Amino acid sequence: MAPFEYTVSTADGRALAVLEDGDPAGRPVLVHNGTPNSRLLFAPTVALAEHQGIRLISNDRPGYGGSSAQPGRSVADCVEDVQAIAAALAIEELAVWGISGGGPHALACAALLPELVVAAASLASLAPYAAPDLDFFAGMGELNVEDIRLQLEDPVAARAKCEQDREEYIAADADELAAAMRTLLTPVDAEVFTGELAEYLVECTRDGLAPGAEGWWEDGVALLDPWGFELGSISTPVLLRHGREDRFVPVGHGEWLAQHIPGVRAELTDDDGHLTLVPRHLESVHRWLLEHFR
Repeated sequence: MAPFEYTVSTADGRALAVLEDGDPAGRPVLVHNGTPNSRLLFAPTVALAEHQGIRLISNDRPGYGGSSAQPGRSVADCVEDVQAIAAALAIEELAVWGISGGGPHALACAALLPELVVAAASLASLAPYAAPDLDFFAGMGELNVEDIRLQLEDPVAARAKCEQDREEYIAADADELAAAMRTLLTPVDAEVFTGELAEYLVECTRDGLAPGAEGWWEDGVALLDPWGFELGSISTPVLLRHGREDRFVPVGHGEWLAQHIPGVRAELTDDDGHLTLVPRHLESVHRWLLEHFR
């Protein structure tokens, strides 16, 4: 099918930019993309969804792309948006997956929407910032460490840097984006940050940040603040994947989440980074999600 884009209205009057692709008659799977966020989908992911009989749905989180801002939002607030999308599309059950900054949002859906969400997959997700017994920064690349520490210590300076980074990122090509993220790229991630994937990440960055830096800033705040739900309350089946060669979100986060999500199926792989999970493992992630439709 050709991608279908539309706007969904939320209960509080905001607009959500939504994209749908894959198999229109397939099982609905909603994607929470990373940070910075965009509704845009990777072409091989769409082709895989078509092949597997999946109706793939994604949206710009508030403040990104075509979605209205929602200042002060928490991670848990995404469930109201997922409910609005499901209602608009007359969907009674769906699966979700989220990667990186989208991972906590997928977990929020697992925790708070058990009647709607049949299963959730979390790929390379952050753990909560205040998590006990977690060294949040251990193994993390310098770029993310510096940005997060600045946000925690001097929010005014961090907000100004977010605006400056936004200008640089939307002007960057693939090589310049890779150079900006060099401290995050382990060899396995540097190897796949090329060609179609690199161009997709450039397009997503430009599209999501086109209206400004508000969505990016609010994402960062939400991910470090309390998420608004308890991981221990999750009863929905959850699949967790994390690579040990990840410097964007170190594997310690995945190990911590694996210990605190009830009944989770955790797959921590030695030879994966942050960017390799989708091209290498999404087929099996989709297959696992499909097994849980009622």
